[in-house]
Amino acid sequence: MIKKFFKSNNLKGWLYLLPAILFLGVFMVYPLIDVFVYSFEEGYNSASQTYFGTGTYNYSYVLHDPYFLQAIKNTFILVIITVPLSTGLALLISLGLTSIPRLRGMLQTIYFLPYVTNTLAVGLVFMILFKKTAYSDGLINLLISFFGGSTVDFIEGPYWAKMFVLCFYTVWVVLPFKILILTSALSSVNPVYYNAARVDGTSRFRTFARITLPMISPMIFYLVITGFIGAFKAYSDVVALFGTNLNAAEMNTIVGYVYDMLYGDSGGYPSYASAAAIILFAIVLTITCINLLVSKKKTM
Repeated sequence: MIKKFFKSNNLKGWLYLLPAILFLGVFMVYPLIDVFVYSFEEGYNSASQTYFGTGTYNYSYVLHDPYFLQAIKNTFILVIITVPLSTGLALLISLGLTSIPRLRGMLQTIYFLPYVTNTLAVGLVFMILFKKTAYSDGLINLLISFFGGSTVDFIEGPYWAKMFVLCFYTVWVVLPFKILILTSALSSVNPVYYNAARVDGTSRFRTFARITLPMISPMIFYLVITGFIGAFKAYSDVVALFGTNLNAAEMNTIVGYVYDMLYGDSGGYPSYASAAAIILFAIVLTITCINLLVSKKKTM
């Protein structure tokens, strides 16, 4: 049996996969197992590598921590608003781009520019646009005042205003990549289907619903799944807008909470950080599995 295995092409395939398997094992699987173990070690001291017990206290503490509950709330609001909104807008823009083939290449490049720009730099620009200072109310507030509205402090003001800026910024950042993917997917649809629909006198909306949407549904579900994962991992974007003291601003995320527990002002608690990281992993895994099951039924 072993001799047959070594004589077959299986050995060559496993040898090709060996570098990737080693890389994933060392940098992904082992750290995940390590974090899982840390999450059950109560009172872990990273300096002395000691702890005084094992159990689920770390999970209990994290799940009752007001800062973590606020981080979960912020993260879920961000996910629920930005993922469907950015995907829908990207689909509309991609449909518009495919209808003007002469300028499609140039417009794709323009739309893709924010994606290759540093997120912190874009975040600082957004902060300048929305933030009220002693010298200016910000460009957005100037526009609001011009149309007769009252100014709002979007960066240090009410919670809904800060969440609006964060969602707006997130959609702006992720939109270019989704436009590029969906434009490519739309251009790959066989024009024979459209010609047949045109001969039958099918309306544009019915053509889109019955031909375009089913043909590009795998790409849409791919963007939804990756969008969920990316939104749950949001942190640097929030720092760029609201600074490093996210707990005071009530704008922390789950990843930000994990970082604070490790290195922030309340840092030095790797056990709590590990428990929060495992909770985040469980949430992302559950939602990803649900999306995969739904996409499998819808795209078959």
